[in-house]
Amino acid sequence: MTTTTRPAEPVTAAAPARRSGPAGLALRQGRLEIRQFLRSRESVVFTLGFPLIMVLIFASIFDEEIAPGVSYTQYFITGMIATGLMTVSFQNLGIWIPIERDRGVLKRYRGTPMPKWVWFAGKVIMVLVTGVVMTALLLAVSVTLFDLELPTTTTAWVTFGWVSALGVTACTLCGIAISSLARTARSGSAVVTPVALVLQFISGVFFVFTNLPTWMQQVAALFPLKWMCQGLRAVFLPESFGADEPGGSFELTRVALVLGVWCVIGLVLCLTTFRWTTRRDG
Repeated sequence: MTTTTRPAEPVTAAAPARRSGPAGLALRQGRLEIRQFLRSRESVVFTLGFPLIMVLIFASIFDEEIAPGVSYTQYFITGMIATGLMTVSFQNLGIWIPIERDRGVLKRYRGTPMPKWVWFAGKVIMVLVTGVVMTALLLAVSVTLFDLELPTTTTAWVTFGWVSALGVTACTLCGIAISSLARTARSGSAVVTPVALVLQFISGVFFVFTNLPTWMQQVAALFPLKWMCQGLRAVFLPESFGADEPGGSFELTRVALVLGVWCVIGLVLCLTTFRWTTRRDG
């Protein structure tokens, strides 16, 4: 009995993978972060559903005017847009980064040749995409069900853009920074969620800001959410409503200044406190 030997297949060298530039690396990481976010149904439902549910509940219950030509719904929606942006950035990152750190994901990533900034860029892209989707859904529901009037001037949309951009940047950096306070994956929510809830109640999201106690207004003025809400009110509410603000106007210059300062504070905190490993790993 004879056996025949099949000739070996010719071995060809694998084509070298194309090297991506900085933008390509960031976009690739961003797509990965978005896919991971979408796989977590609980996070998707909470992040995108919470602002919508709150608008549906509060706007259905409170339909009175808080000022001539300004309904409670108009006022509340501006606060929920700001809250939604804080949720997709500060709250989500503050909860999920400790989970990744506890599972050793960050430790393994640090050991790869991939530049560390790519990981942060992926998080930022995920936050931006999620924030745009959440805001679009919130505006669509508000316009369809509660007759929200969208801005009609270019200036108003530009204001909407820079207030949202500065607010998301500040909240993203603060979310990355506060993630280092959580000792374990489970403690991330316990650290971040109470902070987010307190800020919502004192920053004029659920209640008219000037109706809150003076000391509460002063505390809220130290944090970004209050200024995000105020900046967005300048976009969606009549200019005359500015007279009802604590400073007698919407104070957009101060809004930009405070949010810009928080971007710097958040960046410094990230650079000085962020950890790739848990304390038990050293």
